[in-house]
Amino acid sequence: MLHTVNKSPWQAPSLEACLAHLGDERLLLIEDGVYAALAASDAAARLDDPARDGRIYALGPDLEARGIGTDQLAAGVEVVDYAGFVQLVAAHGPHQAWL
Repeated sequence: MLHTVNKSPWQAPSLEACLAHLGDERLLLIEDGVYAALAASDAAARLDDPARDGRIYALGPDLEARGIGTDQLAAGVEVVDYAGFVQLVAAHGPHQAWL
């Protein structure tokens, strides 16, 4: 399954709820959810294990829209574009949005 989180970890509990159910599935951070991928954030520490396993992604256009460079991301977070988003859904569907 592919999970998406679109809220900042400081705005809503979506990330925590998602991580409680993630298991060995994939997580794509979109919209304000990309703030969780910042290496200096508390949220990034909670992403460490799944990121190390290659299961955490961030949507590149959403990072760019927020002025976040790939050099600011936590280790193991993979950046994908819209085509990569579609590929993730196709490979790991169904999709669960955490709002």
